[in-house]
Amino acid sequence: MDIRHDAEGQRFFTTLDGHEAEVSYELEDGLMLVTHTGVPKAIGGRGVAGELNRAAFEHARREHLRVRPLCAYAAAWVKRNEEYADLVG
Repeated sequence: MDIRHDAEGQRFFTTLDGHEAEVSYELEDGLMLVTHTGVPKAIGGRGVAGELNRAAFEHARREHLRVRPLCAYAAAWVKRNEEYADLVG
């Protein structure tokens, strides 16, 4: 899956079968606020949302940012992926 980071647009996104999925975030005082995970139904169920969140959390780790998962999907995802729990703040 080709996941790209649009730093100016504050999002991670990918296109699959002509449909774009994304994770949006905001930066605030050393925090990455994950505000939205959006995957069109046409490409749902393929792990796209999880991979987008993984890319966002990996970016946060590299940049030494704490993550606050404000969207329901990101909050549930990090609970299932405990290796990223240390980033939540």
